[in-house]
Amino acid sequence: MRRPWAAAAALAGVIVLGGAIAGLGWASQTGRPPTPVGKTPVIPVPAGRWTTDPLASGRPVPQPTGLDIPAIGVRTRLIRLGLTAAGTLQVPSSTAVAGWYIGGPRPGAIGAAVIAGHIDSYLGPGIFFRLRELKPGELVYVLRHHAGLAVFRVTAVRTYLKTRFPTAAVYGPVPNAQLRLITCGGTFDSATGHYLSNVIVFATLITGT
Repeated sequence: MRRPWAAAAALAGVIVLGGAIAGLGWASQTGRPPTPVGKTPVIPVPAGRWTTDPLASGRPVPQPTGLDIPAIGVRTRLIRLGLTAAGTLQVPSSTAVAGWYIGGPRPGAIGAAVIAGHIDSYLGPGIFFRLRELKPGELVYVLRHHAGLAVFRVTAVRTYLKTRFPTAAVYGPVPNAQLRLITCGGTFDSATGHYLSNVIVFATLITGT
């Protein structure tokens, strides 16, 4: 993935880079083609107060601590992800957890927050193995420390070749609170040990009470 701050700078000048923009550079190096692993485990909707829209509340948004996606059986804590020395997005050290990119907005704040996770490894499915199965209208719950839930509704699920990663759509400015969930996907290249595409889920915050 290109440097997120570089994408923001390009957008500030109303410049959208074309097909030369690379996608997530952290394709599962020990990955394997996705295979069915049985029924999706039942994950109950998390209990807690839904947060209000930050536009209306004006309150600071707390740091995220966990992620629940009942529709695909995902429940994970969230670790913090920064940038590597090369300026690319860090990746979770474990395939069993997802991570929030601290260089972007917090989930529930105005802007597009980014959460990334692995699809799999040679050991088996990763935390975002079923991400591609999400459908528009399904809900994503982000837990925040002592601050209730930020609840997002999925608006789209897209697969992009890494050579055509949509940097503007992922990191670009938006007028409300949105969320991007990212993992690898598409065709698996056994010669390189990488997936050729990224699966990206787009979601928008629901105003709660």
